[in-house]
Amino acid sequence: MYIRNIDMALSRSDAVLIPVLAGVMMGAIDSTIVVLALPTISDSLRAPLSISIWIILAYLLTAAVTTTQFGRLGDMKSRKTIFNSGMLIFTAGSFLCGVSPNIESLIAFRFVQAAGGSMMQANSGSIIADSFPPNLRGRAYGYTSVGWNSGATLGIVLGGIITTLIGWRYIFYINVPIGLISFYFAVKYIGHGETRTTHLDIPGVVTLSAALVSLSYAATDFTSHGLDAINEALLLFGFIMIIIFIFLERTNSDALLPVSMFQNRVFNFSILAAFLQSLGYLAVTFIIIMYLQGLRGLSPLDSSLLLVPGYVLGGFTGPVFGKLSDRVGARLPATLGMMLMAVAIVMYMQLSLSTPLYYIIPISIISGLGSSMFFPANNSAVMASSPVRTYGGASGLLRTMANIGMLGSFVLAITVSTLSIPRYIAFEVFAGVGHLVGGVSASFLDGIHTALAVSLGIILVGAIFSFIRGKEERKSGSVSMPHSSNDPK
Repeated sequence: MYIRNIDMALSRSDAVLIPVLAGVMMGAIDSTIVVLALPTISDSLRAPLSISIWIILAYLLTAAVTTTQFGRLGDMKSRKTIFNSGMLIFTAGSFLCGVSPNIESLIAFRFVQAAGGSMMQANSGSIIADSFPPNLRGRAYGYTSVGWNSGATLGIVLGGIITTLIGWRYIFYINVPIGLISFYFAVKYIGHGETRTTHLDIPGVVTLSAALVSLSYAATDFTSHGLDAINEALLLFGFIMIIIFIFLERTNSDALLPVSMFQNRVFNFSILAAFLQSLGYLAVTFIIIMYLQGLRGLSPLDSSLLLVPGYVLGGFTGPVFGKLSDRVGARLPATLGMMLMAVAIVMYMQLSLSTPLYYIIPISIISGLGSSMFFPANNSAVMASSPVRTYGGASGLLRTMANIGMLGSFVLAITVSTLSIPRYIAFEVFAGVGHLVGGVSASFLDGIHTALAVSLGIILVGAIFSFIRGKEERKSGSVSMPHSSNDPK
């Protein structure tokens, strides 16, 4: 009855936001929710931390590799079909993760869960673009895009809270009722969108997948074992596959990523800004968590709670700044958002071994505001600069670049920290089961400052691309909602 009352109170366009926002939030949260649960999971399943870390890496790796392909499938078949299938796969994968009897099955089901999450992520932006005219999309992206960034960070917090209060398996079980309720709204309200008659670009899919798998696996293997001949070879192979992919796409009429998509300055620089923001700023979250746990001795739950105010505020202000971007365009709010993130990083660089802990809260608020300014504006600029029939590919590429940036941010955080402390200690600090004392603390603090300086440089480069992108065209007008399964044809 309650669901039916909500159902009747919503317009079709607003109702579309329910499953899309739920899908984005669930996918984002589950990319990081196991971070604070790792020690508990390791103990429960009797697995070493070096193996348990793949619960995180399996999700990030799958998301980085598959999102673009699922976006293309949405263009070819039906965005509704791919999105809804992804929601069911994600929900089923979540349940299977919860009932996993051992670490091997849990890691395997995380691949399944991530595939479902990628199907939703890849098509969420294009579904909104189908459902709202260009001059009204900013508000919608304000809900969903800030939901992604906030979800990825709040996942760390929720992992600690749920694990502490009711047990680690419920970090997966909680997705089941949410997924089923959201699936109801998805079936009823999401339209199929425009499709195009084309063939799947098999050479493009194979070469891009090979490149992303090689590069992503090399990066994740590097965090666990350091640089060796295997991951060096994988890196080389990945770069060769990228070169081959680019050559094939230039000559293929059914290209996975048509060359015409990259002839738009706004599109290109918006994609680059999204990648650099994800690479630079999520690393900051990882680094600050390691600072609070490893140097200040806070519990995983207490350290993550210090970051909550900024992300809660960012979630509330995202639609406001999204609506602003509808009026003034993406360049100004997105660039100011990245500059606020840069200010937050500079403030984090002042942290010492005796800095009052409440100092973290205003910094998190500044960074949360920056995120709520950047994401809706940047995402709507990408979609406004994409042809209607490539919405899925554009949305998938945007999410792929952000996922690769997220994976890279994890590698950056671990890599820089292991310059000053042994690798196994860095993993223990990251998971919240170890902290540092004495001279090692001072050395690790220097490493943190170095990592933050690298992140600052990445964010500033992203801000430059954001500023020089130009202004996208946003024409006002109505959107004729695509047919849903319940619509009369």
